[in-house]
Amino acid sequence: MRVVIAGGHGQIALHLEKLLAQRHDAPVGIVRNPEHEADLIAVGAETVVLDLEKSDVDAVAKVLEGADAAVFSAGAGPGSGESRKDTVDRGAAVLFADAAQRAGVRRFIQVGSMGADHPDAPGLDPVFAAYLRAKRAAEDDLKARDLDWTILRPGRLTNDSGTGQVKLAEKTGRAEIPREDVAAVLLALLDTPATARRTLELISGEDSIADAVSRI
Repeated sequence: MRVVIAGGHGQIALHLEKLLAQRHDAPVGIVRNPEHEADLIAVGAETVVLDLEKSDVDAVAKVLEGADAAVFSAGAGPGSGESRKDTVDRGAAVLFADAAQRAGVRRFIQVGSMGADHPDAPGLDPVFAAYLRAKRAAEDDLKARDLDWTILRPGRLTNDSGTGQVKLAEKTGRAEIPREDVAAVLLALLDTPATARRTLELISGEDSIADAVSRI
């Protein structure tokens, strides 16, 4: 598979690119900073330097041409303000989905966020609330599209080594999940077209990834 990944230098994306390359698929990571290309090349990914906040649909569609799947794993990241939550976590996601449709790439997986169903819950930090609103808007936009989409909402991310044991369901409750396991689940979802048009939460659990995905 040729898989184009937005946010290609993110930790989850780097794990996913490595997994794809190890089995001789063709991961393509979109990065904004050319200094990050070496990290992607080191795990076996092709790189494209493109700023999704400043690009247009034609340029992004050109990158997606001939791909078998698209994965949106970009984010404004810690330390960014409310405006960038909107331009990246919503705006870039919408642009990437627009481009996938224009390029004819039907399989589309988006990394969402737990809590996106309740972005205006009382007591939230204003920037975090803006992040959840952006994530919710991106999910709502994607669900309205004629794409074979899957939304994956992981729990609190850690840098622990993956265990391969997860809980995957429409509702899981809140808990942690290693980024390495999130990437492995993304890979399994790419391999399982029957998971299309589902919004799934993911935390560490007792099921193997293969079993968890097959139940879905």
